[in-house]
Parts: sequence; structure tokens; C-alpha cells
Amino acid sequence: MMYVSCRQQEAPDLSEWLCIEELRLCCPPGRFGPDCKECLSSLDGVCGGLGRCEGEGTRLGDGECVCDPGYSGRLCQSCADGYYREKSSNNSIGTCAACYHSCKKCAGPESYTCLDCKPGWILHDNKCVDIDECGTELARCPSNTYCHNTEGSYECRGCDQACVGCMGSGPARCKKCARGYKLRGAKCLDIDECSDRAIACPGLNEACINEEGSFHCDCADGFIRRDSICVENKPPAGPEKGLFDDMTDDEVLVLQQMFFGVVICAIATLAAKGDMVFTAIFIGGVAAMAGYWLTEKGDLMLDGFLKGR
Repeated sequence: MMYVSCRQQEAPDLSEWLCIEELRLCCPPGRFGPDCKECLSSLDGVCGGLGRCEGEGTRLGDGECVCDPGYSGRLCQSCADGYYREKSSNNSIGTCAACYHSCKKCAGPESYTCLDCKPGWILHDNKCVDIDECGTELARCPSNTYCHNTEGSYECRGCDQACVGCMGSGPARCKKCARGYKLRGAKCLDIDECSDRAIACPGLNEACINEEGSFHCDCADGFIRRDSICVENKPPAGPEKGLFDDMTDDEVLVLQQMFFGVVICAIATLAAKGDMVFTAIFIGGVAAMAGYWLTEKGDLMLDGFLKGR
């Protein structure tokens, strides 16, 4: 406790004592590296007040100045490429301001004050003029692309799909037509294989469908492909209909009554021969029919049948 108390009196800042002296992870402001060397400084401060010291406050870094945008040099006292020194009204050193975008060095912000140019530009009468790399041998573009000039540079763009090699965009700038295209006039245009060929699709029930630069075969309307063959697209067959499925309920009742009547007539014939059993059945059947036809349902049924329903 006495040791800590004494150390606190010698180094009242706890973080400074712990980080710098004990753990040796930090350096005081304005210093860097394992030995906490002093950063480059001037009267205006570390790195002239226009940058920061690499590794300042740590045991790392090399102590070089990392200048603010627009400044360069060992102490960040010079203007970087693309910047110029502005004039100061109070005889102090002026700040660095940006040149015109194409100037590497300049005397002012205007396009006509350039002293040197950035890559992709050439100086002419104190102006930086764009170099058209596409009109020179400076451009290097891979096959099936073409050169497109941009300010200070160029880019390689893909040819139209109708082309094999090109000199610009679109089917009119092709060096050669791609497969599936044919030169018509000054353009490489799609070949309609479906109209140019007598039988483009050899399969039965197939239809030819033209595409850009090609075609494909598909089943004609009303057909679907099964096992590589186009067959008629029929709805799935349902269960077979019975003999009376399409008949109305009234028609079924009429048929039932007609059948019952035939049975009664047959029994009546047998009863007429004196057979007591068939005589009893005949009397019961007649009573049942009479009961049915005297009901309201029987009347409706008979009316519908007589009207042809």
C-alpha cells in the first residue's frame, strides 16, 4: 500500500503510470515506438499541424507523418499533386486547394492554369486534354469486346450477342456475325429458323419456337411431352358410367314402375289358371301399385311421364 501511495504521488495520472511506465503499452503524446521517440514536429505542432504521427501514443509505428488531404512532404508543408498553394492576405502560408480535376500540378483552380497533367491527359496551351486511347494503340481490350473512351481513361465493353468481334456497340458494328445471325444490310440480325427450315422440329406433334440467335422445339398446343414424345393432353379418365347414370330420378321411377307392372301381369296370368299362391301375390301387388299411384308422388310422376319429361 505504501508503494502504491508513493507511486501515485510520483505519477498522479493512474493511466499514465499503468500504461506507460508499468505495462509499457503506451507513449506520451507526441512520441511513438518501443522507446517512445519524439515525433517529427515544427512550431505548428506534430507534423506541422497538418497531419498525424504514425504510431503516436503507442509503442508501435515508424513516426512518419501521414499528411492531411492536399498536403505532402516530411512535415506536410508542401502541396500534394492535384493541389496548389492559395495566396494569403496576411502574408502567412496559404492553404492547399484542389486544382482542376485533370491537372496534376497547377497555378490555380481553372482548367487553363494547368502546369502538368494526370495520366490519361496531355497538356496543350495550359489545358489538360483527354487522350483518346481507343484511337491509338494504347488501349488493350480482350476478344469480343470494344474500347470505349472515358475522361482520362478507357474501358472495354462487351460486343452485341449478334457479333463475333466488333468495333462498337450494337449489331451494326460487328466484324462477323455470330452463329444464328445473318448479315442483312449493315446489321447482323437473327435467323428465324422456324420459317427458314422446312422441318425445323422433326418430332411428331412438335412446334418450332424461334429465339434470339437460336430456336427450340416444344410440344404443340394441346400436347404434352411424355418420355420425349409429344402426346395429346387428355383429361384423366373417370370411372365408367352405369346404364342409368345419365337418367333423372323421375325416369328411373318410371322404369321401376314399368318393371313392377310386367311382374304383376305375369303373376296375373298364373293366377288366372287357378293357382292360389300366385292369386294371393297378384292381389298384394295390385294393392301396392294402387297405393303408390294414389299418393301425391304418384300423381307427379304420372304427370311428368305423360308430358315427356
